[in-house]
Amino acid sequence: MALKQGFKDLVAKAEGEVQALSPAEVNEQRERAGVLLVDLRDVRELRREGKIPGAVHVPRGMLEFWIDPECPYYKNFFDDAEKIIFYCNKGWRSALATQTVQQMGLDDVCHMSGGFEQWLEDVGLVEQKS
Repeated sequence: MALKQGFKDLVAKAEGEVQALSPAEVNEQRERAGVLLVDLRDVRELRREGKIPGAVHVPRGMLEFWIDPECPYYKNFFDDAEKIIFYCNKGWRSALATQTVQQMGLDDVCHMSGGFEQWLEDVGLVEQKS
């Protein structure tokens, strides 16, 4: 099977449609009232590498269900979010996730460029998953 668009094309398109913040900018905003920092990585990545302090975990495959109040899987930690910042390992899943929730109608959403790998290089704060 030949793909007409690969993941790089999809990510590049998403990057052109969403706002990206650097890890330093995320670090400045992550503790502000109303800011929800969402880790989209797989639970195995969290266990192995930890997460950004204060972030909530939303598996990428569940995002559309957990964020929609009409869905029985909705998670109420989205209730008080005024701004959502997504991140993953490299910034690919988070770019696609940000694009998706924008398509669902949310405005004040963005993602962290470079993902957790860049966060480790630039900021380095890590909370181990308990």
